[in-house]
Amino acid sequence: MAILTAACGGSSTSGTPTATVPAGLGVSSFDASYSAMAQLKSLVAAGKGSVAVILPDATTSGRYVTYDQPMLTKAFQAAGYTSSQFKIDNAKGDPATELAVAQADITAGATVLVFDPLNSTVGASIQQYAESHGVKTISYDRATFQGNNVYYVSFDNVQVGKLIGQGFLDCVKAWNVTNPQVFTLNGGENSDPNAISFAQGYNQVVWGKTDTPLPAGTTNNGLTLVGDKVATDWTNSVGGAIFQQQFAAHRNINATIEANDGLGNAVIQVLKSQNVPAKRIPTTGQDATLDGMANVLTNYQCGSVYKPIYLEAQDAVAIATILRANLAVPSSLINGTTAPVAPAPGTQQPASLLVPYWVTTANMKDTVIKDNFVDKAALCAAAGAAACTAAGIS
Repeated sequence: MAILTAACGGSSTSGTPTATVPAGLGVSSFDASYSAMAQLKSLVAAGKGSVAVILPDATTSGRYVTYDQPMLTKAFQAAGYTSSQFKIDNAKGDPATELAVAQADITAGATVLVFDPLNSTVGASIQQYAESHGVKTISYDRATFQGNNVYYVSFDNVQVGKLIGQGFLDCVKAWNVTNPQVFTLNGGENSDPNAISFAQGYNQVVWGKTDTPLPAGTTNNGLTLVGDKVATDWTNSVGGAIFQQQFAAHRNINATIEANDGLGNAVIQVLKSQNVPAKRIPTTGQDATLDGMANVLTNYQCGSVYKPIYLEAQDAVAIATILRANLAVPSSLINGTTAPVAPAPGTQQPASLLVPYWVTTANMKDTVIKDNFVDKAALCAAAGAAACTAAGIS
C-alpha cells in the first residue's frame, strides 16, 4: 500500500556530468506531441549503456501491449535513442520471467532498468540485483519500496481511486438508483500496492473509510455495502466468477464499484447474461480501454479513469535518460513520494506523479478521442454509430 505526498527536490548521482538537464524540463513538459523528448538528445549522446524496460503482462489490462509498449518506443525514438540503446520486454505474467529478463538485461549492458513489478517480492529481487550491479532503476506504474535511488513514475493512485468513487456516486444519482445496495470488486490487492491505493481512494469518497476490503453492512451516504471482494492478481475471469456468485446470492445488488475496466467488463457480462438492461446497475473502471469506453457509451459503465500513458512513458524515458547520463534528476520531475504503510517493509521513494482524469460520455471526445488514445472507428464499431453521435463523436 502506498501513500503519495507532494514533495520537492530530486536526487543526485555520482560522477562528472558531460551534459546538462534541459532547463525547465518537468512533469508538465510532456504532451501528445512528444516534442519535449527532443530536448534530451544531447543527454542520450552523453549517456552510457542501454535502457531496458520490462512490462508485467498482457492480460490483466490491455494497456501494456496496446499503449505502454508503443508509447515508450515512441518516446525513446523521439529522444534520439537508436534501436540498440533501448529494449522493451514483457514478463507475460510470470515473476520468474521478470527477474530473469532483468538479470539478462543487466548482463547485456543495461545501465538503467525501468520495470513494472508483478508483485512486491519480485520487485524487491529485481531492485536488489540491480543495485548490487550498479544499475539505476525506475519503478514504472507500480512502486518498489526496496533499495536506494529507485524512482517511481506513475499517476496519483489515491486520486485515481477518488475519481472512481466520485464518479460512482454521481452515477448512482444520475441513474436514479434507489436504496443503493453496493458490491465492490477490488483489483489485485494481494500482489499490487497500487490496488490498495485505488481502494483507499474510492472507499474514502464513498464510505468515509480508507480500510480495504470493508466489511459487509458498512453504510454511508445512504448506501449499504453488500460485499467487498478482491480479484486476485487483477484476473478478470476471477472477478467475473466472484461477481456471478455474489449476484446469485444477493439479487438486491443494484450498484457496483470496480477497480478497472477489465473487472468492470467482467461484471457487465454477468449483468447482460442476466438480462439486466443498460443504465440500471452502475459499474466503474479505469484505464479508458476500448471495451471500457464502449461500455460507457452504451450506458453499462458510468465512466473510467483516463491515465494518459503517453505522459507516463515520456516521463519515465526522461528520467531514465538523465540517470543514464549520470546526472541528478531535477526537482521539477520529482513532485512527490511514495512509501509503504506499516507494517509493510520498505522505504520512502522519490516519485513523479501525473494527473488522471474521469471520462464519461460528456468529455470522451475531448479526452481519449482527441488524444487518439482510443481508435474512433473501432470504438464506434463496438458501441454503435448512434452512441458515438450522441456523444459528439463523429
